[in-house]
Amino acid sequence: MKEDYTISPASGQGPLPVPAPVTTRKIRCCSASRFFILVILALACIIAPLAAVGLNSPSDPPGVTGLSTPGNAATAGVTDVSVSNRSDGPQVISIGTYVLDITNYDARSGTFEINYFGTLTSDRPINMNDFETMNGVADKMVLFSDTPTRKYFRISGSMHTDPDFHRYPFDRHTLPVIIEPRVRNTSEIIFVIDSKTTGFDPLTTFPGWEIGKSRAYVMNNTYGDEEIPFSRAVFSYDISRDSFSTFLKFFIPVMLIILISLSSLLMKVTSRLGLNASMFLAAVLIHWRIADAMPNVSYPTFLDYFMILTYATLMMVLVSGILTIYFSEAKDPVRIEQVNRWSIRIIPALSISLYAVLFLTLLI
Repeated sequence: MKEDYTISPASGQGPLPVPAPVTTRKIRCCSASRFFILVILALACIIAPLAAVGLNSPSDPPGVTGLSTPGNAATAGVTDVSVSNRSDGPQVISIGTYVLDITNYDARSGTFEINYFGTLTSDRPINMNDFETMNGVADKMVLFSDTPTRKYFRISGSMHTDPDFHRYPFDRHTLPVIIEPRVRNTSEIIFVIDSKTTGFDPLTTFPGWEIGKSRAYVMNNTYGDEEIPFSRAVFSYDISRDSFSTFLKFFIPVMLIILISLSSLLMKVTSRLGLNASMFLAAVLIHWRIADAMPNVSYPTFLDYFMILTYATLMMVLVSGILTIYFSEAKDPVRIEQVNRWSIRIIPALSISLYAVLFLTLLI
């Protein structure tokens, strides 16, 4: 069955009959348009919730449970800092660290170097060989005060942490120093935090990273089926990647690609398909180069979600160019105009909205 269509000519001329398009072509075009819109809406519904949930990962230091600040030490698994030394009970040792600098942090492997002053104080004799650093080694130690009940020393050591890349490249990491007795459990030694000797040098600089909060607390740690735990002192320091430099290095190149690709929608010529294909390949290469700077992880990162949206945007522009070529070969100017009009209206608005939702997840 066919329908008649007319196009209004220039003034002074009568209506000109135009051959009607075949109904099957109209159905095929409508079906393709509906399928295209459904795919984009499905991407929006899937990516936004996953990004909001996936980017909010626990920030607790590795292997630490029952976190608490010194002022709230009565919670589960944390030693009460009000305990005092008793001749018939465990030895209570006040411990403090004052960090001078943190250097050579390798986010890929989770290793870093730290230089700090340490203090151990008690009313009973202290043996330095009773303690060890659980997440690293002390490469060098200088002992300044070596009285029976007080040890004051400086340590330069190499430490390790489990890096968290959920927000990469806006990632945040916690760099801990974990100290624990070698063989003496809480029936013999209990740590308390010495707040007077614990701190972080305000003049410390960490190129490429911003230094955040520092925490110090004591917790009990049990190994296997042992009934009596070990007292563990944890000194942790939060760092985050510099936001401005991260934006310049990671996102400006990709955003320029997106801008060029979206601008090509204003070109009502079939040659824009080659431009969009080149932009797609450039985005893939940039993604590969950036992702190569981090280890393989079992979860999606912020960068992964960002690049998924980038690929979706570039794919929409590519499909728009393919439809333009298809209808151009079919000599159907009406369909070409419809593709151009709806592409300009839908693709930029949808792309910008999804990017805005993704970046808002960083604030949650």
